[in-house]
Parts: sequence; structure tokens; C-alpha cells
Amino acid sequence: MYKINPFSESFKNTNQQLVGHGVRNIQILKDALNELDGNEESDVYGAGNFIEDFQTKMAEFLGKESAVFFPSGTMAQQIALRIWCDQKGINKVAYHPLSHLEIHEEDGLKKLHNIEPILLADKSRVIELEDVLAMNEEISCLLLELPQREIGGQLPSYETLESISSYCREKGIKLQLDGARLMEILPYYKKTAAEVCSLFDSVYMSFYKGIGGVAGAILAGDTDFINESKVWKRRHGGDLISLYPYIISANVYFDQRANKMEQYYHNAVELAELFNSCHGISTIPQIPVSNMFHVHYNAPLEKIKQIIIALQEETKIGITSNLRPVNEEVCYSEISIGDQYSAISKEDLHNVFKKLNEEMKSI
Repeated sequence: MYKINPFSESFKNTNQQLVGHGVRNIQILKDALNELDGNEESDVYGAGNFIEDFQTKMAEFLGKESAVFFPSGTMAQQIALRIWCDQKGINKVAYHPLSHLEIHEEDGLKKLHNIEPILLADKSRVIELEDVLAMNEEISCLLLELPQREIGGQLPSYETLESISSYCREKGIKLQLDGARLMEILPYYKKTAAEVCSLFDSVYMSFYKGIGGVAGAILAGDTDFINESKVWKRRHGGDLISLYPYIISANVYFDQRANKMEQYYHNAVELAELFNSCHGISTIPQIPVSNMFHVHYNAPLEKIKQIIIALQEETKIGITSNLRPVNEEVCYSEISIGDQYSAISKEDLHNVFKKLNEEMKSI
């Protein structure tokens, strides 16, 4: 039997939320389907105008020769790394210790592909050029996640990316971009997606995070690489009879939100300042570099849960639906800004944070 979580329920029962695009429900797909003629033919096993036109659109956006739609980013990235390893004949890739591949995929890269990961940098910071130069292992591919989600969405400088890219090309190391949240970092870097992706040999981007689609991902690179990835997609069972529910929502919400990323970024900077103005609260980064950041509360998890539940019930404004312990005395939540934040009046916003500050002072 489903057990109700009072903390999650208090967030769901609010009228407005600081984070996200709203409730992830079936309406997301229904709204996207309303954009289309019901007689339009679907894709069939990865072929047809429906999927091919979208793949061409995304390849052009990312500045790559070709692209292929995957039902999941997990599948896309493992396949990308497998191709680069097979090509060079070295079953080793390097990435951050808190990469999605390392902590969320049940060792899929190791078990399915026999690829050994080389972990770079300390868990608390991003990979820098010095980490790459200090590697004493020969690898086929280096993966960079931009932004680094598990440490609050931190980013290296663009100059660092350029230096790492140049070094990898000089040494014959392929560079894969985990760009699940690629759209969200473009305002900070002041670059186009194609400019960022030009530094990488291959790139993956998600369609359900900042874009807010149902699911799915794109993998882009040169034509030979993408043709090989399509074979691996079939081997992994990723060629469903049709993927159009995912493609429709990806396309519709990409068009709706691609030009809103700068707004989300500036909203995140504003919201982080409000959190940092409260007693016993700090954000990582202090000033966000994308639409996401982490909020650290200097108090035990259960105490903060009680405070937030009470505030959410009183104000009907959702602060967060996630809260995790750092240790016995500190906890944190992840914040990702979407359409919801702008709908809250400044008066209501400042009222929530005035109350939060008072509660934190009383601990």
C-alpha cells in the first residue's frame, strides 16, 4: 500500500511553487498533443519523417552533423562511451566521482560494457584542466557534465573548457558532453549551444529536465558516430515501435522554453539571494551559474522538515519537495527554476522568506 509522505504532500497541496514547471502529470502530454493533427503518421522503429525531422532540427541546433533520439539519456551516454572505447581499443573513460554514470546507473557501464571509469577531481568541485593533465591512465574518452548537478550545478570557466578540449584533441582523447541541462548553462556562458558543443566530439541533451517534456534524450556527433549509435540503440532495445509521445513533448516544450532559459537563470540568482539572506541558510553556489542550486540548512533534517511543512501549509507556496541530510546537523534541498517562479508575486515571495528567516532564527 502506498504510504503518504507528509513532506511531499505539503508541497503538492500548495497553490504556487518556487521550483519547476508545475505538476508532472498526464496533462503535459495532452497539451503537447493538442499541437498536432491526429492523422499525422508516427515514427516506426526509428524511421519516418516525424523522428527524422526532429533529429535534423536538433543536430542543427547543437551544431553537429547528425543526431539520434533515445528514450533515455542513460542509454545514450553508455552507448556513446562504448563507441569511443571500441574505436580506440581502450576500455577506460574518465569522469567526475558524482557523475550520473557512477552513482545512479547500478554500474551499467561496467556490467554491460566492461568499461572501467577513472574518477577525476574531488567530489566537492568540478573537473579542472589540472585534473586532466595529472591523469596517469590512458583513456578513450573524457566525460564532462555541465552543470555538475550533485554539487549544486557548478561549472568550470569557459576558458577551462576550451583548454580541456584542446588538450584532448591533441592527445586523441574523445570528449563527451553530459549536457542533460545544456540549455540551462547557455545564459551564464553567453554562448550558443553549437558554440559549446563545438568543443566536444559528442553530446547528449535531455528533454525532460529544464525543457519539461515527458522523457527522452538526443545524442549528437558526426555522421559515422551517430550511425554506429543507432546500431547500439537497436541492441539495447531502444528502438521502440514508436517514440512519438516523447518526441512530440520534446519538440513542443523545446520550442516553448528554449528562449526562457535566461529568465530561469536570473530568477535562480534572485532566489538564491533570498535564501542566503536567511539566518542559518546558504546556497551552493552562492551565486548560481544556471537555473539550479543547492540550499543548505544549518539544522537537523527533521527540524527543517517541520518548518517547511508549516510554512507551505500557511502560505500555500511550495518551497521544496526534496530534503536530504548532509550530516546530523545539516540538510539540503535541490532547487531548479522553471515557469512556476515568475507567477509568484514579489510581495508573497518576500513574505515567505521573512517567515522562513524568523523560523530559522528561533532554532
